[in-house]
Amino acid sequence: MRCRVCLGEVVIELPRHNAAFCPDHFTKFCRDQVAKAIKEFDMINEGDRCLVAVSGGKDSIAIWDILLELGYAADGFYVGLGIDDYSDVSGQYARKFAAERGIKLIEVDLREQYDYDIPQAAAKSNRVPCSSCGLSKRHLFDKAALDGGYDVLVTGHNLDDEAAVLYGNVLRWQVEYLARQKPVLEAGNGLPKKVKPLVRLTERETAAYCIIKGLDYQVEECPMAAGNKHLQFKEALNRAEEASAGIKNAFYFGFLRNALEPFERAVADGYSSSGIETPVVLGACIRCGSTSSAEVCAFCRLVENTAGAKPT
Repeated sequence: MRCRVCLGEVVIELPRHNAAFCPDHFTKFCRDQVAKAIKEFDMINEGDRCLVAVSGGKDSIAIWDILLELGYAADGFYVGLGIDDYSDVSGQYARKFAAERGIKLIEVDLREQYDYDIPQAAAKSNRVPCSSCGLSKRHLFDKAALDGGYDVLVTGHNLDDEAAVLYGNVLRWQVEYLARQKPVLEAGNGLPKKVKPLVRLTERETAAYCIIKGLDYQVEECPMAAGNKHLQFKEALNRAEEASAGIKNAFYFGFLRNALEPFERAVADGYSSSGIETPVVLGACIRCGSTSSAEVCAFCRLVENTAGAKPT
């Protein structure tokens, strides 16, 4: 098989596109897919300042690099989670990428600034590790974007991520979550605009992009993610993709085209999965001032319940 564009030597085959590419045309393909997603979903406007949530993994490194190549102003934001050597190595890759390009990387360390880490949070709360981690990162990402005056918060969620989340939400018919299952969440209620420009690329494709471009990233999976349902849903969809190339793309984008709007209307009309139609009243957390439906937000409750314990 030869490159679809130039007939040169192939480095990757993409069955779902019935195509193969040489190194140069594959990296162009990735940039084009990101540019297409940005335009299709009105993610980023000319002149917007972007803050990229950087984990040090392939997806966040890839989207940061692609945004810079497309000419966007993009700083990075990294959260030190305190997950043993995994977090130390992840931080090194994020810093290396920023230093080599002379660009800004904002860092927050949970242990240093909030006196807790994710292993502690998992041990002292009723939350599984991924829940405490996600809660912490969402709060800090939002805070950094708002405090820094950024127009857009960019995350590295790819097609595999979004299809797996959609799969899990459909299995449980999580209507409120399905109503927000989209690549752009507009700013409002004290929250920044959030976008996912990698939704047209898979994990395999972002990994290949980094390898071809020579971008170093954290290869190891998080040691605390073992048993995560999200990973099991990914495996199920990967098996479906092997049997029918392009099924993940059809599933996710078919939902956006054909099924998202009814879920949005249901939630707007007051639907609740619990059956109790109690309107959510958003206010400001009395501790940190962030948007919250409770007097004290979930992040501040997590900090109060966890902080002060001896670092693990």
